[in-house]
Amino acid sequence: MACAARAEPTQAELQAMKASYERPKVVPFPKNNPFSPAKLALGQQLFYDTRLSGNGAMSCASCHNQPHAWGDGLPTGVGSKGNRLGRRSPTILNLAWAELLFWDGRADTLEDQALGPIQNPDEMNQTLPALVADLNKTPAYKKAFAAAFPGEAIAPDTIAKAIATFERTVVSGTAPFDRWIEGDESAIDASAKRGFVVFNTTGHCAACHSSWRFTDDSFQDIGMRSSDKGRGAVIEGVAQLSFAFKTPGLRNVAERAPYMHDGSIATLDDVVAHYVDGFVRRPSLSPEIHILPLTERDRADLVAFLKTLSSPDSKASGPNLSTGDKKS
Repeated sequence: MACAARAEPTQAELQAMKASYERPKVVPFPKNNPFSPAKLALGQQLFYDTRLSGNGAMSCASCHNQPHAWGDGLPTGVGSKGNRLGRRSPTILNLAWAELLFWDGRADTLEDQALGPIQNPDEMNQTLPALVADLNKTPAYKKAFAAAFPGEAIAPDTIAKAIATFERTVVSGTAPFDRWIEGDESAIDASAKRGFVVFNTTGHCAACHSSWRFTDDSFQDIGMRSSDKGRGAVIEGVAQLSFAFKTPGLRNVAERAPYMHDGSIATLDDVVAHYVDGFVRRPSLSPEIHILPLTERDRADLVAFLKTLSSPDSKASGPNLSTGDKKS
């Protein structure tokens, strides 16, 4: 049975679609952790410092690396003991706007999230008392904390606030898609323009991948073949949260393979195929997930569109840590 022809949106409808993806002008910071240059510099230094791991060999940047769009390019993360973790390392792009952190939403804020992997024995395997003691022994850190948090001690709270400040500045740059919605018709090709329409109509992608970050921060069971209960293990007794995971943003998604919480889908073409008719049917399956009437051209156009969300971001680098004795 042939699929019915899709009605093309009017210019007014297309402009309304575009408007919902306009980038914000400023990065938000919470009242209890306002931005300062000193806090940013300290947070970046901590993010790249291997003192944050128990064996002194792993930093936050080990799993959140800019060349991999702030992920690690692996199906699932690797802990400080070389152990394989159960979930993929999520990107930290655009988390200043995020609601609930981690794949299962167990952290309310970036400050809460920052200390989780540090203390987790399967991840960075560092104790907070040992980390605080180590930083207090380093003159360069004592000076940096005094500048960032006048009158406050080096403590888990200030460590978390500094790292969270740096992470809030990790924002994807202007992509070809952004130039197109701002009026540059040459910024993306015809296939990607068609893909944008599919994304917002018959592809049903925008039901969850909305706003300029391309996520509504919801938790959905998308029918992955996995025994991981996701959000359902955090909030028990809510049937629809079984196997539900956080909807990831799609900025720079072409550089973030493999995909899904367990890294089990290798390519964007395979991701589209999963949503068309590759998902597991079960009671907790999200009502937003259903068979999609997409042609082969629709699928190719969707992938072409997703590739326009990549931005040529400026290179970030770890700071020079030679001003303090590194942990041996």
